[in-house]
Amino acid sequence: MKQLKQDLFYVGVNDHQIDLFEGQYIVPNGMAYNSYVIKDEFIAIMDTVDQHFTDEWLKNIQEVLGDLKPTYLIVQHTEPDHSANIINFLRKYPGTYVVGNAKTFKMMEQFFHEEIPHKLVVNDGDTLNLGKHTLTFVFAPMVHWPEVMVTYDSADKVLFSADGFGKFGALDVEEEWDCEARRYYIGIVGKYGAQVQALLKKAATLDIEMICPLHGPVLSEDLGHYLKLYDIWSSYQTESEGVAIFYTSDGHTKIAVELLAEELKKNGTPKVVVADLAREDMAECVEDAFRYGKIVLATTTYNAGIFPFMDTFIAHLVERNYQNKKIAFIENGTWAPMAAKVMKDKFANSKNITFIEPSVRILSSLTEENKEQIAKLALVLSEEYKAHKEIKEEKVPELDPKALFKIGYGLYVVTSNDGKKDNGLIVNTVTQLTDTPLKVAVNINKLNYSHDVIRKTGILNVNCLNQETPFAIFQQFGFVSGKDKDKFAGEEVVLRSENGLRVLPNYVNAFFSLKVEQYVDLGTHGMFICSVTESKTINNIETMTYNYYQANVKPKPETKKKGYVCKVCGYVYEGDTLPEDIVCPLCKHGAADFEEIK
Repeated sequence: MKQLKQDLFYVGVNDHQIDLFEGQYIVPNGMAYNSYVIKDEFIAIMDTVDQHFTDEWLKNIQEVLGDLKPTYLIVQHTEPDHSANIINFLRKYPGTYVVGNAKTFKMMEQFFHEEIPHKLVVNDGDTLNLGKHTLTFVFAPMVHWPEVMVTYDSADKVLFSADGFGKFGALDVEEEWDCEARRYYIGIVGKYGAQVQALLKKAATLDIEMICPLHGPVLSEDLGHYLKLYDIWSSYQTESEGVAIFYTSDGHTKIAVELLAEELKKNGTPKVVVADLAREDMAECVEDAFRYGKIVLATTTYNAGIFPFMDTFIAHLVERNYQNKKIAFIENGTWAPMAAKVMKDKFANSKNITFIEPSVRILSSLTEENKEQIAKLALVLSEEYKAHKEIKEEKVPELDPKALFKIGYGLYVVTSNDGKKDNGLIVNTVTQLTDTPLKVAVNINKLNYSHDVIRKTGILNVNCLNQETPFAIFQQFGFVSGKDKDKFAGEEVVLRSENGLRVLPNYVNAFFSLKVEQYVDLGTHGMFICSVTESKTINNIETMTYNYYQANVKPKPETKKKGYVCKVCGYVYEGDTLPEDIVCPLCKHGAADFEEIK
């Protein structure tokens, strides 16, 4: 038993008897089954625990309540590790009302085959007053069962998050949260990213100071870190820079994998993960496949298919909606190699998967040609990392004329620094003026904080966004002001050009550093005419154009309100007519970039 707040107590248990959670996930440090008590005018118990810990759990409750009797038992999730003791609890506290939704009680019937004498059926958004504390129930279907709901206590600003924000491991063992929470999330909830995203949007409207999950520690510090990771995981973004290689081999394929890993490291790849699928924890491998944006699958042709461990591995990925990744293949075979084709076909229904071509084909053992192919593959996989390494190691700023070929009617992140923090903003007007000497013009709205910073410092970087840029980047750099927020807060990869300004490590196909030579006042905007002091091509992914952003990246407005929507950022102005002098509060565009909501 542990007191978390004045009226909130932890009464969960630790399980060190378990070896496999859900019969498949290795848990070397056990599991925690969490339960909570809210003491108020009416007392609420939040969920029960696994059937093997009935006595310990009821004893924990007794320590908190003494002679008091609970009014409510709230069931957020009916999976047995959280609901197994409902009937045992009711035998000890027979007058208690069980609180759940319609699906909750349907599942209880299936598990217990007993009638629950006192039921309180709630709907999405319903509230329950305990006295000082008011609980709001928020449905979270498929996170990770259809009946799941979470509960928000507005008095203590606590979110009881069911399986959300949980992790493997008992609470009496110290270990890093991220790794075991990631493995837990990908393994158990990974398929349901859209549903988790919906829950995160609901959570964003709540003032949360503490998260109480059903597994793992209570979270009360740096909540932004956990929310950010859940956003990355549930939107299938790349969490960590690097390349993960997964292989099966009886000898020669392993040699090819080791050679590829060595080449990747030479090229400056920040992290190279190599996993033998026959010998390593499959759940750990699945976790890494989701963590990194680029993976390599290397295996032999086996019975006209692929080696069984690789077959199982890919099945785990596809089952969990694997998407937004780049995949390269190495195949081996002595008489009829076809592993690459078989592996590609297994991803036929996966979204946004880019296959890196050509695949490396080994006939029994490596040849000199194979070694060259592997070196080329390593270069493709590590193209931007190699460029980052060169940027960091350059003693004299390089001028790469090809970098300026990336300029078009595109979208860019302009970075600057006000002397205290780095800043960045989205712009769509960058123009090459001359090539001898290299000169570029950048237009920036005077309302943007970066305009004043660049006028003062005289330097800026232009990062050319490519077509893989997610909407989150436009939100990060286009929807808030650098005057009020550090737009680079929490960024783990810090890359700087020779002038000391930030270079975006991801979603950029080129960058160039500029020194302001002349300023032209254009009324609402200022034009900075600049000389190029450094430039570099990062990769050859197509530049993000304004039209591509509109068609493929920017979410369509989900509103039935009457008004006008900004075509650039999605801001909605409500009203019958659009003011002629309107300036979008998010992206600073004018009336010309608004359209009526039909």
